[in-house]
Amino acid sequence: MKIHIFQIKVNDGRREADPEAVHELADSISKVGLLNPITVDQEYTLIAGLHRLEAAKLLGWAEIECSVNDLDGLLAELAEIDENLIRRKLDCIAQGEQLNRRKEIYEALHPQTKAGISQAVGMNRSIGNNVGEIISPTSKSFTSDTAEKLGVTPRTIEQKIQIAKKIAPDAKQVIRDKKIKIGTVDALKLSRLAPEQQEEAVNQLASGAIRSVDEYCPVPAEPEFAEEQAPEPPEAPEPPAATSAPGAGYYPTIRDSVADLKNPDKDRRQTPDSYLVTLSYFLQRFCQSMESYTGPEYDTVWPGLTQAYLDQIQQKIQSVHNALDEMYNQIERKVNNEGT
Repeated sequence: MKIHIFQIKVNDGRREADPEAVHELADSISKVGLLNPITVDQEYTLIAGLHRLEAAKLLGWAEIECSVNDLDGLLAELAEIDENLIRRKLDCIAQGEQLNRRKEIYEALHPQTKAGISQAVGMNRSIGNNVGEIISPTSKSFTSDTAEKLGVTPRTIEQKIQIAKKIAPDAKQVIRDKKIKIGTVDALKLSRLAPEQQEEAVNQLASGAIRSVDEYCPVPAEPEFAEEQAPEPPEAPEPPAATSAPGAGYYPTIRDSVADLKNPDKDRRQTPDSYLVTLSYFLQRFCQSMESYTGPEYDTVWPGLTQAYLDQIQQKIQSVHNALDEMYNQIERKVNNEGT
């Protein structure tokens, strides 16, 4: 049936149409007509076909052919997301955001597919415990269902969701504002950085200082106690190039960093400030690496861990604690010995 265009409502928060895609579609429709009607619900709220609707407006149409669907609420939003994922050329971050919302809706509609519930049902049945038939053991998980619909691997779905969840809003805004083209591999590496480092890295990408997240070098923070250090010696007419300074080690480009490494006159001796900076950087990177083992890709692994596994994990984490404590004790002993 045909509906007046201005009766059709578009929900707030929906992704905006791509102007270039709208113009291309309008040109095609003007030549061959509207091959597929748009889809609306009973209240004429758009479910699928935003670009077709905008193309019709561009062509000056008063009415457009519609399929009125009785889907409502979450089902209508799910259909809209599927339309975006299949028909639109979304970047990896936008795909991840759409997939993350699709997961929320899918698991709200099919709670039996949530990670942990289906495994618990299977384990209970395997040992003879009765469970309600309302939970179907054949229900597909969100990841399997979505991967099958999109023709990709479940791992791809998990990675895209990790990107959407772990990249900070400020970093996403910089990527969009500066129209940075970032692939899945770089986006995954970006998602493993601390939020403040993510924004710093994308700004370096935008400026051309780095070509990939692999080249990102964080700016070391100035030690908080820097002002308490002894006053600097009187300024010499020509200070030696080898003098080190608190927080030294950041260079605007990789070329500058390499040139510094090749400088034969530079004093390579450590100072308390530089030691703190390098140690802090190492510990920060270590903590970031730990986050890789708590991502959504392990949602289906954790429910299968037995107490024996948990005990082993606890022992290994404790060994790391012990190693760090021993390192600190060694430093403290040397400091105290020097002071006596």
